Amino acid sequence: MEKIIDENKQGEALILNKKEGNSKKLFIESYGCQMNFSDSEIVASILSDQGFNTTQDLEEADLVLVNTCSIRDKAEQTVRKRLQKYNAVKRINPNMKVGVLGCMAERLKSKFLEEEKIVDLVVGPDAYKDLPNLLAEVDEGRDAINVILSKEETYGDISPVRLNSNGVTAFVSITRGCDNMCTFCVVPFTRGRERSRDPQSIIEEVNDLWSKGFREVTLLGQNVDSYLWYGGGLKKDFEKASDLQKATAVNFSKLLELCAIAQPKMRFRFSTSNPQDLTIDVIETMAKFENICNYIHLPVQSGSDRILKAMNRLHTRQEYFELIDNIKRLIPDCAISQDMISGFPTETEEDHQDTLSLMEYVKYDFGFMFAYSERPGTLAARKLEDDIPEDVKKRRLNEIIHLQQKHSLLRTQEHIGKIEEVLIEKESKRSDQHWSGRNSQNTVVVFPKEDYKVGEFVNVKINDCTSATLIGEALDYSKNNQ
Repeated sequence: MEKIIDENKQGEALILNKKEGNSKKLFIESYGCQMNFSDSEIVASILSDQGFNTTQDLEEADLVLVNTCSIRDKAEQTVRKRLQKYNAVKRINPNMKVGVLGCMAERLKSKFLEEEKIVDLVVGPDAYKDLPNLLAEVDEGRDAINVILSKEETYGDISPVRLNSNGVTAFVSITRGCDNMCTFCVVPFTRGRERSRDPQSIIEEVNDLWSKGFREVTLLGQNVDSYLWYGGGLKKDFEKASDLQKATAVNFSKLLELCAIAQPKMRFRFSTSNPQDLTIDVIETMAKFENICNYIHLPVQSGSDRILKAMNRLHTRQEYFELIDNIKRLIPDCAISQDMISGFPTETEEDHQDTLSLMEYVKYDFGFMFAYSERPGTLAARKLEDDIPEDVKKRRLNEIIHLQQKHSLLRTQEHIGKIEEVLIEKESKRSDQHWSGRNSQNTVVVFPKEDYKVGEFVNVKINDCTSATLIGEALDYSKNNQ
C-alpha cells in the first residue's frame, strides 16, 4: 500500500528502440507500482545485451515476461488472467517462453512452476542479473527459478532503458527493499531488507538523463526518506559501520541536495515517504532549493491510533499532525497526498471517524484509497481476522473518497489567479490543441499549445479548475527554460 499504483499504466507492453543485430523478441508487461515499471527498464537493458528487442505483438514474441505485484488481490488476479492468455498463445507457438518477475514471483514460486506448471521461469526482484543464466536453463529444457533476496543488489551499475518514456520525466531508483514491517504489507517479504544505492551512481544517472533531454526526475524507493549510504550494506547494519563510514554517510536530505546542485535546472520529486522517517532536514532541504518540487506523498493509512498500532505504523496521529504542521510552516504551498485503507481488521466506526477527522485536519491535495484486502503471508493475515464485512468496507471507503474529492477541489481552487511554472510533458488527452504538464505541487495543468513545445518550462496563469486539473494560459517561458 505504500506505493503509488497508476491504474492507467497497468499492463502496458513496453517498447524501446531496436538494437542493431538483435534477432529475438521480448514482450514485457508491468503491473503494480512505479518500482515495477522501473525494474522492467532494468530487465529490458539486461536482455538487450542478450539479443532481445522489445515487441508489442504478443504472438511474435520469443520470450514473454510479466512483472508482477502482490500488493492487492486484484493485481494478482489480473496477472493470472494474463498468464492464461500467454499460454493460449504458447499452444500456437510452443517455442515461446513465459516468465514471471517481481513480487508475485517471490511469493508464488512453487505454485507457478511445480503445481500449476504455467510458466518456464520465475525471477524475483533481486535476481534480474541472473536472467541470462536462467534463460540458458530454460533453453536446455529445464524450469528455472531464482527468487533469492539479496542484501547488496541495488542495480546501481545497470543503466535502465527508458521504456515508453515521454522523454521529459524519468524515475531513478535509489533504494530497494523495506525494513518497516507494516502488518498489511508484503513488500518486506517480496523485496527483502532495505539497502541504498551508491549516491555517485545516482548522480551519474541524473546527469545522463539531463544530457538526453530529460527535465524532471523522481527519486524512487519503497521508503525514500530512509535512504542511507555508508559504503554499502543494509541500513539495519549501520550501527556496525566504522567511525569514518558514519562520518561520511549520505542520508536522504544530503542526497536531495546533491541532486539539486548537480542539475540546478532539473526538477526533482521523490516517492514514497514514510511519516516516521521524514525528518525535518528533508523538509528544510526542500525549502532551500527551488528545483525540488513542493509535493510530498505521505501515506498515513488510518487516522486512528489504535488501528495505526495494529498496522505496526511507527507513528501516532499526533506525531503525524506535528509533521504536517512542520511541512506547512517551512513550505506553505506544499501539496500533500495520502494512502488510506478502509476496513482494516477490528476497525470500528469510531476508528473510521478518526480517519475522516484526520483528513479534515490535513485537507490532502489528492489520495490513493483502498478497501483492506488481506494479503497472504503478511502479519495481518497470520494474526488478525479479516472481520469487517465487505459492504461496511465499501461504505467507509466511499465516505473517504467523497471527502477527498471535496478537499481536492478546495486545493485546486487555491491555485486560481496564480502564475505557476509548468513543465510540458505531453498533449492533453482531451484536446490536441492543448498541452498537459504539472506544476511543482504535482497537479496536472492544461493550456493552449501556442508555439511552446514538450520539455519546456513555461509560466502559466491558472484561470479555472476541476478537482483534479488546473486550466490556464501560458504567459512566457520560465527562468528554468534554457
